[in-house]
Amino acid sequence: MSTAAGTAPSRAAVPAAGPHRGLGVRALLDGPATPYYLLLGASTLLLVLGVVMVFSASSVTAFAFLGSSMAIVSKQAMWLVIGLPLMWLASRLPVRAWRVLAYLALAASIALLVLVAVAGTEVNGNRNWLDFGGPFRIQPSELAKFALVVWGADLLARKEPLLSQWKHLLVPLVPVGGAVIGLVLLGGDLGTAVILVGILAALLYAAGTPLRLFLTASVPAALFVWWMVSSQSYRMTRITDWLHPEQADPLGAGLQALHGKFALASGGWWGVGLGGSKEKWGALPEAHTDFIFAIIGEELGLVGTLAVLALIGVIGYAGLRIALEATEPFVRLAAAGVTAWLLVQALVNIGAVLGLLPIMGVPLPLVSYGGSALVPTMLAIGMLLSFARPPGTRRVGRRVGRSGARVAREREAR
Repeated sequence: MSTAAGTAPSRAAVPAAGPHRGLGVRALLDGPATPYYLLLGASTLLLVLGVVMVFSASSVTAFAFLGSSMAIVSKQAMWLVIGLPLMWLASRLPVRAWRVLAYLALAASIALLVLVAVAGTEVNGNRNWLDFGGPFRIQPSELAKFALVVWGADLLARKEPLLSQWKHLLVPLVPVGGAVIGLVLLGGDLGTAVILVGILAALLYAAGTPLRLFLTASVPAALFVWWMVSSQSYRMTRITDWLHPEQADPLGAGLQALHGKFALASGGWWGVGLGGSKEKWGALPEAHTDFIFAIIGEELGLVGTLAVLALIGVIGYAGLRIALEATEPFVRLAAAGVTAWLLVQALVNIGAVLGLLPIMGVPLPLVSYGGSALVPTMLAIGMLLSFARPPGTRRVGRRVGRSGARVAREREAR
């Protein structure tokens, strides 16, 4: 009898341990602070990986053309140093500050896009840069992504009671967004235009736009894209080479896509080792920008590319959590816009490297070289962090401070 009595508690304890552990993990994942820490951790890891891989992918080119293997990565580090305090400041701003800045950001981005159309610098066939001398050459279309998110979110949040009427839902969001996209296309940047369309669609979807409106707009949008592609021979060549890679010129228009696949294939499971890429020795164009994912695959292998995909997925998950759990319309809309921006851009970039999509010349968020893309992306991540901060964290400090002061006064009175 004593044996049975002694073993009963141990038997009951065994099955109880599993559910208790499961509840702990679920509670951790469902915690209010989880999106904040996931977003902060994943973006930090991608930023660190980006600097390391930009150095590895650009060292040969930088030494050959600029005289120092550190020439390109030092510029990336400079932009990172500029972006980090801006990202921290953005993570501390309240929602009302973003809403105040929304119209200023839109006006600034439109002014810069107009300036590009008048006095822009052409790079790789696209006239979408402003050159201020030295390392300060910016691409205003990258700022336009952030501006469209915050302005569109503020506009739709203000008009939320009227969004059941199509004229309030679409005007002025679609005309102004279309003007921004048109200015970007004026410089020939089809890739950025596709991402802006994704942001606009995400804002409309988060605002409750019915699916039939997207289906109706898809036909003229497809016709417009086809006109844009067919109006430029180099764009048509990219589409043709993508659809028929076996017919692409391996020494001409098909060279980048072909050597991107070579890099991924030679990496295998674990890669050839950091710094060991052969494709970066001039064979693969834009190895440190648009095709940095291929160098990651070559040097870090399939494991490295899957890790990058996982980190991007974590950012997407955190962004969606923030949007779904938001109680303020602006937060919901802005979080949806930023999440769509980052995921669509990553999809377009990685899809082009894998050959699943045509090459559009967009960078991999937080990883590819380029301050014009990096700094606005870090601002957007900072804004998401400000939305994801656990409720009451700012008040806790004030409350603790007041409690400490009260205790001190009581001690003095004694």
